[in-house]
Amino acid sequence: MAQYSEALDGTALDGVFTALADPTRREVVRRLGRGPMSVGDLAREFPMTLPSFMKHVRTLEATGLIRTAKTGRVRTCALRRDRLALVDDWLADQRRIWEARTDRLEQFVTDPEEQQ
Repeated sequence: MAQYSEALDGTALDGVFTALADPTRREVVRRLGRGPMSVGDLAREFPMTLPSFMKHVRTLEATGLIRTAKTGRVRTCALRRDRLALVDDWLADQRRIWEARTDRLEQFVTDPEEQQ
């Protein structure tokens, strides 16, 4: 919850949601969930040029969802799971809000005194 609280202005959370709005970037995040991979290995599965793929990598890196490290000629990407906590915390807040609303609706529907 602390990370979400730090982003109450929405800037960090907006960036994460914007990055995850693209199906290519979501797939990259999914693959990196299994462990770090080189850019070349990641890009191999996508029908685009390497420069186009690197735009996705840079977007993910700029939002903090991944980090990259270069060793020699190989750039390796790794998922920063802590950044996904922003989304998780936001979703948990939304879930609490909607569960409270449905609980009140259920009480209204099942409690005869509420209907008068």
